Amino acid sequence: QLDLGRHFDISLTFFVRRSNSTTGICPLLLSESKLYCHCGAVRFEVWSSPDLHVFHCNCSICTKKQNHHFIVPKDNFKLLQGKENLTTYTFNTHAAKHTFCKTCGVQSFYTPRSNPDGYGVAPHCLDPGSVRSVTVERFCGEKWEESMEAHKTIRDMSKPNEDVQQKE
Repeated sequence: QLDLGRHFDISLTFFVRRSNSTTGICPLLLSESKLYCHCGAVRFEVWSSPDLHVFHCNCSICTKKQNHHFIVPKDNFKLLQGKENLTTYTFNTHAAKHTFCKTCGVQSFYTPRSNPDGYGVAPHCLDPGSVRSVTVERFCGEKWEESMEAHKTIRDMSKPNEDVQQKE
């Protein structure tokens, strides 16, 4: 079991899986009051399934930040306020854009290296009741290239549903 913080209902069950499916995604609007950093300066909304598929990565930065995230397409994300309050950190390939609030330091979302056409969203920034279930998948970021080659669906997670369904 994985504790993603006090913001989740205690009754949520977290499963560790080694596989993924992008089928069964139904849009759910998580309104502006649902997603925000600690101080509230950065607010955004996301359309996602209420059944989250969260990645637990062990790359150097995810380990230091204890980063857990679910991926959404860019079109399913809208920054509502706080653009001027965001700062970005990059390293190594500079493909991932680690954005965080300048005031409270919370990373509510970022642009992952695996999905530059989408966002990785921190599930612990959601209010209780926003999520029906969470499945956690371990991702070996220490061997990023090998893991990306072996993972058959991660890149599809930032594609609009229509694109994914057309491939199936």
